[in-house]
Amino acid sequence: MPSSDTSKNLSIQAQPLQSQAVYKPPVYYQVGISLLKPLYRLQVWRRSHARDNYQQEVEQRFGKRYPAPPIATETYLPAADLNSSINVNKRNKTIWCHAVSLGETNTVAPLLDALLSRGYRIWLTNTTQTGFARGASRFAEDIAQGRLSQSYVPVDSPAVIERFLIHVQPLAALFVETELWANILTKLSEHHMPSILVNGRLSASSFKSYQKIGAVSTSMMKNLSLIIAQDNDSAKRFRQLGAHSAQIRVAGSLKWVINTPKLSNVSEPDDDKAIDVDIVNSEQPELAEKTSVTASDLGVVNRPIWLAASTHGGEENTVLSWQQQLLSNPALAKALLIIVPRHPERFDEVAALIQNSGLTMARRSAAEAIDINTQVYLADSMGELMNWYALADVALVGGSLVNVGGHNPVEPASVATPVLMGVHTQSCQSVVDKLASVGALYQPNNPFYQAIDHTNNHDEQANENQKFADDETLIYQQLKYWLIHLMLAKQAGQAGARMTDQQQAVLSRQLSMIEKVIEQHALQNVSQDSN
Repeated sequence: MPSSDTSKNLSIQAQPLQSQAVYKPPVYYQVGISLLKPLYRLQVWRRSHARDNYQQEVEQRFGKRYPAPPIATETYLPAADLNSSINVNKRNKTIWCHAVSLGETNTVAPLLDALLSRGYRIWLTNTTQTGFARGASRFAEDIAQGRLSQSYVPVDSPAVIERFLIHVQPLAALFVETELWANILTKLSEHHMPSILVNGRLSASSFKSYQKIGAVSTSMMKNLSLIIAQDNDSAKRFRQLGAHSAQIRVAGSLKWVINTPKLSNVSEPDDDKAIDVDIVNSEQPELAEKTSVTASDLGVVNRPIWLAASTHGGEENTVLSWQQQLLSNPALAKALLIIVPRHPERFDEVAALIQNSGLTMARRSAAEAIDINTQVYLADSMGELMNWYALADVALVGGSLVNVGGHNPVEPASVATPVLMGVHTQSCQSVVDKLASVGALYQPNNPFYQAIDHTNNHDEQANENQKFADDETLIYQQLKYWLIHLMLAKQAGQAGARMTDQQQAVLSRQLSMIEKVIEQHALQNVSQDSN
């Protein structure tokens, strides 16, 4: 992708309205950012200097050079108000979207797809290497065709942000979930570029952190044009930080929107676990081919299969211990565990853990076949997670047994696979609670979980003992129960699929809110020009 030097003498087209209030962060924040900037550059060097794209990353983070902007379009903005006769020319206009890492990029991807389909152009920024890599692969075709450009996010320095905005010329800026920077929001407000927090989430712990820098947080809340919150609790916390009620809407979570080709397990009890791939986006045939794998291909027909997905350090030892316990049960002697580590750099580490456990392993990356003696399959590949979710009878979603915050349980729910999660689900708690409320997800002590009747297989004393078991024991017990009673597991999974279907409207709600803000700001610009 060609690069463009931002040192050219350009000017930002959108100018601030006279009536627009701009809230600047306190002086101590400005001084702190200036002092930390050299240290941040050193951090980037330590983390990335050995990577091939190090120079590109430094140039983009510090405003030296950026890719070419997306190609201009002649299409027009749809009117948010159907009674409005004003359409705003979108020529040479781009929406900037900032998604911190892998999870946020995956979450916002369907929204960006919808914006692209409406003729908008996108500039995507990321903070982490994994987020950048995911954005580059997820939107490879859009990048190649000039509809989307991508860079690392600029540091929160006024001069750097100014150069970035001059180059990108954004029509509006979207920030995903909680990643906000005071100088960036101030600059956007100065140039009357609407800033929108999409899929906004503010946990209790994050709220306390923002409270510690109250003046900075207040400036950020007041500079935002709109906060689209996932839930009422987050909306309340945003208000407590200084946002006005008129700025906030509650629209549900984009985590409900499926981001990958939909897969459905259509096997009958005596048939192969076949996967039919229904391409959501017809422009991704290569992904369909990659994920079309059947149980017979892997040699796992008529075996109970459970998946540990997106696991982190500290979780694999736990699931390997559970697998050893399952195999000691005569009813589950053929059980197969599939492990998908979250980060590719840990693949070899996890392979060593499996070998040290004494369980027999096959590796996806080595094209090793699964035979009757294989007890663990290490799915050390990229882009196939939905495939494994569809194959599994039960799925444990990682990042929840350790304090990471939990990854998205909607993906397994969407293919009718029942879900297990640990207690650390602060990143997706509202989604967890909804799935738990219909019995599609088990989380220890979740008040919404409608427990499956265990009385046929547990005596009264066992049920009493369960009350005092630790969280990991409770998860293991539910895992074993579902694997032994696959029809009940299937019913739980189907409840999750129905819930997922019901929640898909969140995308259209958030999209409508974004377009309304863009139109309102465009009308204000028209009014200003006429004066």
